Amino acid sequence: THASYSAGQGRAGVPASALAAAMSTKVQKIMTQPINLIFRFLQNKTRVQIWLFENTDLRIEGRIVGFDEYMNLVLDDATELSIKKKSRKELGRILLKGDNITLMMSTPSN
Repeated sequence: THASYSAGQGRAGVPASALAAAMSTKVQKIMTQPINLIFRFLQNKTRVQIWLFENTDLRIEGRIVGFDEYMNLVLDDATELSIKKKSRKELGRILLKGDNITLMMSTPSN
């Protein structure tokens, strides 16, 4: 047998708008805003690795101690990693402009 749906009706005769509303509230519960993830990194003092825009050889690691709406970051105990040279340079506390950031993730464990 074929299930028949009338216009504007979803499964089991539930109006499509009700289905969409239920789905959107579910999506809102699981969606994480970028600013919330950065804030979580800050709160948990998570060490993060940042991939730089247009400089694929260098990455920055550090702990976020501050950020703003432009994704400018203040990092503590920052380290510059050179991928090709496999070298590390200690930077201390830095301000990293948000337009340099391509990717941010918790530091991979070694």
